[in-house]
Amino acid sequence: MKNEKLIHDWMVSYLNDRLSRDYDEIRINLGEEKNNEFKGHYPDLVLMNHGMVLAIMEVETEGSITLEKADEWKVLSGLGAKLILMIPKTAKSKIIDLLWKKGLADKASVGSYEISVSMP
Repeated sequence: MKNEKLIHDWMVSYLNDRLSRDYDEIRINLGEEKNNEFKGHYPDLVLMNHGMVLAIMEVETEGSITLEKADEWKVLSGLGAKLILMIPKTAKSKIIDLLWKKGLADKASVGSYEISVSMP
């Protein structure tokens, strides 16, 4: 899909704003940035309350859902914080299949997003 980086970075920024009501502190890594580390890794969002990391979040696009990326999710799921994956709504069956294949079905939560444009 064209402009996947733009969609990814927009979703990270949107989730940062949206989740700021639920978490005291949110640290983000946009694109290839590595500014906010969690146990040697750089998830897209690190969600914290009272100085404790409660969850880490990865935002995926159609093109970023791969077996190699699933291996990264497996590592992230073992770091002691809840792993949340935000994926395109159209990729839900693909991601569920991939999570089962990698033994992650019970170790990651999956949220979805869709971009809708209504024309007159």
